[in-house]
Amino acid sequence: MEQREVVSAVWRADGYTEESIRVLEGLEAVRRRPAMYIGDVGERGLHHLIYEVVDNSIDEAVAGFCRTITVVLHADGGCSVEDDGRGIPVGIHPEKGISTLELVMCTLHAGGKFEKGAYKVSGGLHGVGVSCVNALSEFLRVRVWRDGAVWEQEYSRGIPQTPVRRLGEANRTGTLVYFRPDPTIFKTTAFRYERVADRLRELAFLNPEVTIRLRDEREGIEEVFHYEGGLRDFVRYLDEGDTPLTPVILLSGRSAGESGADVYVDIALEYTTGYEERVLSYVNNINTAEGGTHVTGFRSGLTRTLNAYAQANNLAKVQLIGDDFREGLTAVIAVKVAEPQFEGQTKTKLGNSDVEGIVRSLVNEQLGRYLEEHPAVARKIIEKALLAAEARIAARKSRELVRRKSALESATLPGKLADCASRDPDECELFLVEGDSAGGSAKQARDRRFQAVLPLKGKILNVQKARLVKVLENEEINTIITAIGGGFDESFDASKARYGKIILMADADVDGSHIRTLLLTLFFRYMRDLIHEGRLYIAQPPLYRISSGKRDFYAYSDQERDAIVERLRSEGVRPESITVTRFKGLGEMNPEQLWETTMNPETRTLLQVTLENAAEATRIFDMLMGDKVEPRREFIERNALFVKNLDI
Repeated sequence: MEQREVVSAVWRADGYTEESIRVLEGLEAVRRRPAMYIGDVGERGLHHLIYEVVDNSIDEAVAGFCRTITVVLHADGGCSVEDDGRGIPVGIHPEKGISTLELVMCTLHAGGKFEKGAYKVSGGLHGVGVSCVNALSEFLRVRVWRDGAVWEQEYSRGIPQTPVRRLGEANRTGTLVYFRPDPTIFKTTAFRYERVADRLRELAFLNPEVTIRLRDEREGIEEVFHYEGGLRDFVRYLDEGDTPLTPVILLSGRSAGESGADVYVDIALEYTTGYEERVLSYVNNINTAEGGTHVTGFRSGLTRTLNAYAQANNLAKVQLIGDDFREGLTAVIAVKVAEPQFEGQTKTKLGNSDVEGIVRSLVNEQLGRYLEEHPAVARKIIEKALLAAEARIAARKSRELVRRKSALESATLPGKLADCASRDPDECELFLVEGDSAGGSAKQARDRRFQAVLPLKGKILNVQKARLVKVLENEEINTIITAIGGGFDESFDASKARYGKIILMADADVDGSHIRTLLLTLFFRYMRDLIHEGRLYIAQPPLYRISSGKRDFYAYSDQERDAIVERLRSEGVRPESITVTRFKGLGEMNPEQLWETTMNPETRTLLQVTLENAAEATRIFDMLMGDKVEPRREFIERNALFVKNLDI
């Protein structure tokens, strides 16, 4: 089979010669450089395999040929994705002379996304999706129902193991792809149910005509995602923890783009009594986390339309700007573009310039008409914007004060901060420690060369329920901002932060969990780049000390405690000689114990805080830290059975 060849130059000690040129045939390039195609070989890249296959099924749904998608996480570690679309063509390809199915599964940049007649819009425009999954799977089987028959082919690491064979007759159409990720490629091959569920739920909101089933054979869990309300249901889901100020407003339309093909635009927006702006954007079902022209068009159209209404109705008491109109706003923007221009394979930002004008015009026209027809709703939005403007003016003064404090650097660092000697952020660590007692132990335990300690008194302000001016007036938050040194909110610059790692260290009890959640909310809302850059961590202090004679062991869970006790007994240690102590707080540990278990880079365990799904993270923070009690109660009741190490 003819394959696209990838040429690489290999440097040798004896120079750059003809022998240095190596040809990577077929899918070998994917296996040698998997991160170029799926992002990484960690958990993120592993789950990307599922998304690539599911996206093909979603493209069939967008084209109008698929209604049901079933994803199964199998007990053997594999995953299968089945749809009732048209099925991948299996006939002989006119140019290559082999089955089209084999061509699609084994060749980069081969697919129906390049032919305009097959798909009007598609997320997988690079044509590397399913072939990459094949290359990075130790085993893959594809089954196709098409042309009155069922067909099948099997592969191993991208190489066909069988010919495309006809298994029998069929009275349906569709495709089923089963694959097991290659453990020699990935750091982990264990799929996370919650991560898959979040993406499938998102796709179900964006495609209300599709029903997506997810089944986990490992745990016996099954969910069905189907939302007839589409984006309206999506916005309500995101705002579950907030109190709505307006109904969900729907804007929808299409207009010809520069290429002549129609650009489809769907927007759902709602205002709540909260203060955070939440805008999620999608292009052809792909989450554009960095926004792009569609988001720019929406924001400029929103500001222009609301300002025009406020001025026309004499409601603008002060000068209103875009930030004022976006306080408490939740919006989902979904556009479908025939030939989207993304920044790289990660598809995180849309670059089509014509889309900006199309979205702006639609917002101007349809939102303007809605405001005229619903004056009571319009007045609520303007009144909220006016309150936001007043708070913005007050916050500006507080923000300038914070900036001045931060600019003074070490001369005005908080007095209770025990700073480190190093001034190289890449090696410096800052521990935010709960309580003065634990802070004192941590200061004695730390390695002063690169570890700094900032004790925190009590629980900081819940920033999810406070305006920015109140946040900036909080003494403990100001202390944290000044210590980190990167600024705050819109002026935050992670490159100016004084520490490469920010480590949250709190007691392993209910109060400690609450303090961690408050701190996580602060970083998520106002210093999110620290999370994006992988610089925020949670320390893992032990729960138990198990003593036997002069030997001490530490356990971080009940299971680990029991295993240590059982091991000691198997060594002949009598039960009465084994002492198990439950740590109630960090302050109970002496500096040596705290260093050995929680602060020593050689022996400690840190949990890195990551942000994989902005929509779900936003919703959870709103639910746990927002005003509404009922969603929080439901969340606790639903997850009560999964709680571990509950402090009672």
